[in-house]
Amino acid sequence: MTFYKYCGAGNDFVLLENFDRAIPEADYPALAQRLCVRKFSVGADGLIVLEPPTLGGDCKMRFYNNDGSAAEMCGNGARCICRHCFDRGLSGERQRIETPAGIVTGQRLPDGRYCIRLNPPSVVRLQEAIGGAVCDYLELGVPGIPHVVVPADLSEKRAVLREFARSLRHAPELPRGANVNLYELTGENTVRLLTFERGVEDFTLACGTGTGATVAALALRGLVSGAQTRVDCEGGTLFVDIVRGAETQIFLSGDATRVYTGTLE
Repeated sequence: MTFYKYCGAGNDFVLLENFDRAIPEADYPALAQRLCVRKFSVGADGLIVLEPPTLGGDCKMRFYNNDGSAAEMCGNGARCICRHCFDRGLSGERQRIETPAGIVTGQRLPDGRYCIRLNPPSVVRLQEAIGGAVCDYLELGVPGIPHVVVPADLSEKRAVLREFARSLRHAPELPRGANVNLYELTGENTVRLLTFERGVEDFTLACGTGTGATVAALALRGLVSGAQTRVDCEGGTLFVDIVRGAETQIFLSGDATRVYTGTLE
């Protein structure tokens, strides 16, 4: 079976096409663990499996963290799927991806980057106490992807930041856990971001839904404009546009690169 290795702003993924259902769904968690261990295998933050669409989209996305746990959606992974669908002729310049959190729409930009509209926030709680810190809490989509957004001094030692993020990820106020987004405002409409992802259980080089949730929270609080807000992650730069209306729309754009293609024995 052919596999594809993709990277979006440092977030990397193994992608499999399972349109013929040759891989049983029950095997996905173990497959994610096998393929995503960096020391012994391909290595990645997560596994993406593409299945036949059932709701009129171009494909259905199933996402698993590298510990084998399922996630509702992955923003940078979705942008990589958009690139894959365009390159493989599964879609045109615009893409529709079915996810457990809802339909995600994408678009190929003139410079070869990809932009997706993330699932809108279904839960927003600003400036509440979580794990002893004052945080913003958002869930994107239904069921929602949980995100905590909290300011931090990112020049602090990584071990200190990791312990702080881990404590919030397991805070008793969050029975489902959450991705923890530590941010600094570094300029007008510019943010530096470090995300601790549940399932990976560590910091990753970037997190698409975390980037969108962070900018949405900051825009709702008036700390950024929400128009082409620049977010500098360790793996690269992403841009977020917030459109306010009946619901808050979040658009995430950045690079999506196929690193290589290989074969599974």
